[in-house]
Amino acid sequence: MNGLRAVIVCLVLACTASVSPAVAATPGWSALPVPAAAPPVTVSDLAARDPAEAWATGYEHTADGLLPMLYRWNGTAWSRDTTFPGAGEPGWLGRVQFVGDQMWVLHNHAGEGEILRRSAGGVWSTVPLPRTLWTYQDFAAVPGAAWVVGEDDTGLKVLHYDGSGWTTQSTPDGVLYLMGITARTATDAWAWADTDTGTAILRWDGTAWRDAKVPLPSNSNVHTILLEPAGRATIGGSQYVDGAARTYLMTWDGRAWRTSYPPLGDTYTEAMVRGPDGALWLPVRSDRAFRSRYARLDGDRTTFSYGPKRTNAIDVAPRALARTGTSLLSFGTVEIYGSKPNLMSERLGGRP
Repeated sequence: MNGLRAVIVCLVLACTASVSPAVAATPGWSALPVPAAAPPVTVSDLAARDPAEAWATGYEHTADGLLPMLYRWNGTAWSRDTTFPGAGEPGWLGRVQFVGDQMWVLHNHAGEGEILRRSAGGVWSTVPLPRTLWTYQDFAAVPGAAWVVGEDDTGLKVLHYDGSGWTTQSTPDGVLYLMGITARTATDAWAWADTDTGTAILRWDGTAWRDAKVPLPSNSNVHTILLEPAGRATIGGSQYVDGAARTYLMTWDGRAWRTSYPPLGDTYTEAMVRGPDGALWLPVRSDRAFRSRYARLDGDRTTFSYGPKRTNAIDVAPRALARTGTSLLSFGTVEIYGSKPNLMSERLGGRP
């Protein structure tokens, strides 16, 4: 019996030695203080250039209407930025992108659309849009090009900026609406569209928008397209089967599309990013009280992690994720019992 006990103890110690270092090396999510806004608030986007610079956008819901909201992360703390043109005037901020050494963000300024640009030295400038749209749906920018998509009284509009001026681009016949747009370069942009035959992926090659002929799952929609270096692309969306939605992912390796259905239910995948560990990360609906929940997708394996416990939180809702060096940064809202949703942020990795 003593010999058997000794063998069991040795096995336990061996397993502990093989598991503990990995567990100890895996950092947890920590809460980051965010200066309060006027609740309720809506978070639009989050983008990071490096560990010492990230920007989050959105808007406050005030008695006088919507007011734009901009926050900056400096690697240590969040602060609110009110130096941009129109900061105290009605409107909202949407998608934020880094273009060269500048930060660009889509700004609806009292119904008029413009692109705000902030230089590395902190100087702001604006690029007005050539026409007013009823709906400013999405925005993408890369060196040498930018796009704003939306609608006006004549229908769908794709506005293209080449660094000096604007043109209006046409889309293939049958395209009714563009739900989102993203770009890798000035001659490689992708958009997901509602067409008269269903959802489709369009691609800009520097000359025209064309149907990319992506074999999307039947009866599905698209939430986002994640473009990465070396030609890799990932599409996230929902497929409806027997009246219920399930998340799907499609990955392009430069040769073929591969479709998978990770165990995420009907998760909205817009906030999906490639993490510093090479896996895909996105916030998902939490199954634990007072805590946020994140999914990590590495090939066919899906695992979950949780943010720190927030006392009396009714809903903790990370809205956007960004990679900051070797860390992941989230930005969203938290609703504490008896109050309206306000801002929250969490970080995986880095200093607690």
